[in-house]
Amino acid sequence: MVTTQPRSGWSLPNTLTVVRLLTIPIFVWLVLSHQRHLYALGVLVVAGATDFFDGWLARRTGNVTRIGELLDPIVDRLFILAAAVTLWANHSIPAWLAAMVLLRDVFLWTLVPLLRSRRVSSLPVHYLGKAATFNLLYAFPLLLLANGHGAVHEIARTFAWAFTLWGVGLYWWVGIIYARQVASLIRSVPSPRRGRRVA
Repeated sequence: MVTTQPRSGWSLPNTLTVVRLLTIPIFVWLVLSHQRHLYALGVLVVAGATDFFDGWLARRTGNVTRIGELLDPIVDRLFILAAAVTLWANHSIPAWLAAMVLLRDVFLWTLVPLLRSRRVSSLPVHYLGKAATFNLLYAFPLLLLANGHGAVHEIARTFAWAFTLWGVGLYWWVGIIYARQVASLIRSVPSPRRGRRVA
């Protein structure tokens, strides 16, 4: 029977996550320095594939590790943030959209001290968070493909904005869910410092 309990150590799924991390500077370099959108599109496809296969492999083979649980969502957020800022700098998306992505992650980072006050390092990944990531990782290559004129670019633009708006909406929705979970944790778990004072 395959176990899905988190384990320590390295694994192939974690290697795929690191590959996705390494594609971030490559994508930024291709878009901003060389305007090679076709290659950048390929990098986004690779990133999206690794995002799917690292989790699928981890569950299928029982290689769920604590490192992977922590690293995967961090890499997802870094990739989405870097892609949003890069596409804004490339004039592929408006500033307000890049700001929506940036502010959501700033909002989540403000919750970290509250988690640490209860000696909790992270919250479990919510399935809506994975859905938001899925939408945005599909949206970004389509937004690149939408740069141009013609039927293909128009179709790409339509699907790109559909994925983008759904993705950003889900991105904020799950952010609010995490905030509610943190608030519930604060109410239900006493502060360790307070416990020592009472003792």
